[in-house]
Amino acid sequence: MRWLGNTIVLPYDERVAWKWGQLSVLSERRGRARPINDTWIAACCLVANLPLATLNVKDFEDFTENDGLQLVLTANS
Repeated sequence: MRWLGNTIVLPYDERVAWKWGQLSVLSERRGRARPINDTWIAACCLVANLPLATLNVKDFEDFTENDGLQLVLTANS
């Protein structure tokens, strides 16, 4: 697991699990079920009150519009 050596891993706990569940249900109710991994990433950021820096903006737009996720946008976005 050397490739993880310089990677920052956000802590996760029961609060993140609950937020993941809430996001999953809400997105399904909106008719836009999101992938499990994207929902987990959004939940980690929302619980930690951190913005998400990603080049994959399209997959997180629903979370920004409906759940308060903030994205870090760069000149290349």
